[in-house]
Amino acid sequence: MSKVLVVGGGAAGMFAAIAAAENGNEVHIFEKNEKFGKKLYITGKGRCNLTNACETEELFQNVCRNAKFLYSAFYSFSNSQVIAFFEQTGCRTKTERGRRVFPVSDHASDVIRALVDRMKTCGVIAHLNTEVQSVTYKIADDSTAAAKGIRGAFSVTGILLQNQKHIKGDQVIVATGGLSYPSTGSTGDGYRFAEEAGHQVTSLTPSLVPLEVEEAFVKELQGLSLRNIMASLFQNKKKIYENFGELLFTHFGVSGPLILTASSVVGEAMQKAEKKGEAVRMHMEIDLKPALDEEMLNQRLLRDFETAGKKQFKNSLGRLLPAKLIPVIVQLSGIPGEKKVNEVTKEERLGLLRLIKHFPLTITGLRGFSEAVVTKGGVSVKEINPSTMESKLCRGLYFAGEVLDLDALTGGFNLQIAWSTGYLAGNSIALGPES
Repeated sequence: MSKVLVVGGGAAGMFAAIAAAENGNEVHIFEKNEKFGKKLYITGKGRCNLTNACETEELFQNVCRNAKFLYSAFYSFSNSQVIAFFEQTGCRTKTERGRRVFPVSDHASDVIRALVDRMKTCGVIAHLNTEVQSVTYKIADDSTAAAKGIRGAFSVTGILLQNQKHIKGDQVIVATGGLSYPSTGSTGDGYRFAEEAGHQVTSLTPSLVPLEVEEAFVKELQGLSLRNIMASLFQNKKKIYENFGELLFTHFGVSGPLILTASSVVGEAMQKAEKKGEAVRMHMEIDLKPALDEEMLNQRLLRDFETAGKKQFKNSLGRLLPAKLIPVIVQLSGIPGEKKVNEVTKEERLGLLRLIKHFPLTITGLRGFSEAVVTKGGVSVKEINPSTMESKLCRGLYFAGEVLDLDALTGGFNLQIAWSTGYLAGNSIALGPES
């Protein structure tokens, strides 16, 4: 029987602990917070979008970086197996728009309860309010091999707690999360553990995060949610992203599922531009009426204008646009709000049409880690065995979840990465240190 120490009590950590314990090992899980799954409580706006019910092959299409690395993980523990796991634990699930899977109760707490109960059933020993300071190692082969940096020259001996107590262990699974939502305890500890073991940590940036925009009028639109709209993102006039969905205006810019997905593209483009020393300036256009082509929208405007008769222009758009958006549209159109509808020229009407189909926003940057769903970047997967999640540099050291250089789009895909890598790490630890 191996003694397995899991550092981090989030999604990946709990799943790794369960898998290792069900494999017959003595498992201890260490969480610095007062309870497990603190970040899980706030995922999916508190509902916990725990996976996506797409075909397994589609999982890879929704991973932003290093998708091929996840082949063994996704096929070792697929999305259908995740759903089956929670159903078996009594946490019933349902599938919603976009094949997003949630607990029937709409409460993330039920997902956490299922995991905690399963850990207890498996005999996992929990250590809450226990912060890990470092992972400890010894030279596994000879000092010459270690000095030359030969892979596998070191092996894990355990962990050192913040109170300087050393806990011996045969294997250590690091599942500490990234830097997103630091208030939940994700403060980058795992990156430090990895670097101390000789691992490379790639550049870290917020991902699946709201976008900041230059235009002051967004403050007037704060709280307005637009559904079924199309957003297109341009860099130097070249379209780099286009998608359909829901957008939310905030006091600083835009958010919502559509924007969170776009932010992954924005972050990537910004990183590339910065490496080249280029200024980053991005333009977004929102099609407020994607179901209508320009000719159909023109006919709609003509009908609405005919019905409006002698109304002022500012009072004629109520059937077409949300009330909160109308003053901004009137301002940007350049058509005087008090102008009678029957006096609006063809050129002005066509200008309004273009504004509705190409509502402009200037993207100035990403919000910070405190608002990011995930972290882009992490422990280089080139130094991790994709079949086991074990370090190629240090024997007995495993990584799982967001701490790795893996991230995906919204829709339950990031949690699927956590479940799959956590399971693979825990399940790869056989009975006994020599197995």
